[in-house]
Amino acid sequence: MSTVPATASVVIVGAGPAGLTAGIALSDAGVDVVLLDRLAEGANTSRAAVVHARTLEVLNDFGIAEELRDRGIVVPQFVLWDGNRALANVSFADLPTEFPYTLMIGQETTEAILLARLEKAGGRVLRPYEVTGVTQDATGATVDYTDANGNAGSIRADYVIGTDGMHSKVREAAGIGFTGSTYAESFVLADVHMAWPDPRTQVSLHLSPEGVTVVAPLPDTEGTRYRIVATVAEAPEHPNQADIQAILDARRPGAGARIQEVLWSSRFRVHHRVADHYRADRIFLAGDAAHVHSPAGGQGMNTGIQDAALLGTLLARVLTGDPASLLDTYETTRRPVALGVVSFTDRITRMATLRPLPARMVRNLLINTVTRIPAVRRGLAFRLAELANR
Repeated sequence: MSTVPATASVVIVGAGPAGLTAGIALSDAGVDVVLLDRLAEGANTSRAAVVHARTLEVLNDFGIAEELRDRGIVVPQFVLWDGNRALANVSFADLPTEFPYTLMIGQETTEAILLARLEKAGGRVLRPYEVTGVTQDATGATVDYTDANGNAGSIRADYVIGTDGMHSKVREAAGIGFTGSTYAESFVLADVHMAWPDPRTQVSLHLSPEGVTVVAPLPDTEGTRYRIVATVAEAPEHPNQADIQAILDARRPGAGARIQEVLWSSRFRVHHRVADHYRADRIFLAGDAAHVHSPAGGQGMNTGIQDAALLGTLLARVLTGDPASLLDTYETTRRPVALGVVSFTDRITRMATLRPLPARMVRNLLINTVTRIPAVRRGLAFRLAELANR
């Protein structure tokens, strides 16, 4: 456990993908930045496992997109299913980007790559430190914390960035509201080894009255590792092999899916919320501290990384001489993006879980009809890849 300095230009609270990205942008500009995280170590499970084209463009500016691609699995197709019927096949191949695909890679690998890049730039993450409060005045902000032994301390900074998740203490300290609500269903999240009929070049989203289910390949040498995300009315805390097998059997009948091993699993509740503001004077929010939403489309971590890259760049410019008014553009640029993502993923989730048979028949006919139009397919791919966020 390294000692926290008394001062820094910027303190980032939370060292997940968003916090690490902001730290890289600031460190590259020579800004004195300190990252504090309450955990003793970074992510050791795959968690957020999708990296979209726009995020790869952003990370390419930091020189790490190629390493991510080499360690992940390139997936150029997105397929919508209802039961055992494929309704639409959306390809990313023709998108106007150097990265015309979705990249599947575990969050633990993404964080390790980001951390190595941060340290190369001279930044550092100090662990484990629990932030207990943030106060600010006309000249700066003070971050209070306790270490692993319960000893209290504080660090003074010009600015503070909260990337400390949905239950952000930074957001709470700033008095910023978090408007939205919670889905009634719980979500199952699991990584498994399994036999699966689809090629490993596609992500499958399954529509079902029982809930929405996403199946996506993850990199491994055997070619049998997959991520499963599924809504369930009441999921067990740690879904087991039988639980997950039952989900696939019900929502993709006849596919012959066979779970061989559950590597890890979890149950969680999903909110759809956006912070009322992204800034309170010298305090800023990014990532899950600023917005949370349904995992349909895999856009949460991506939106957070894009937030952080812009915020880090703007703060670096201001700290090296640009006018402070430049910081106002952060919220006006990024908050509308989050509102759009929340709305988009909410529509996907609600559309995917329609229960009445007539409504499902109309939905399926509409999807099947409109996605035959090349411009519609391309537009959907463009939206999923977050290229509209440029």
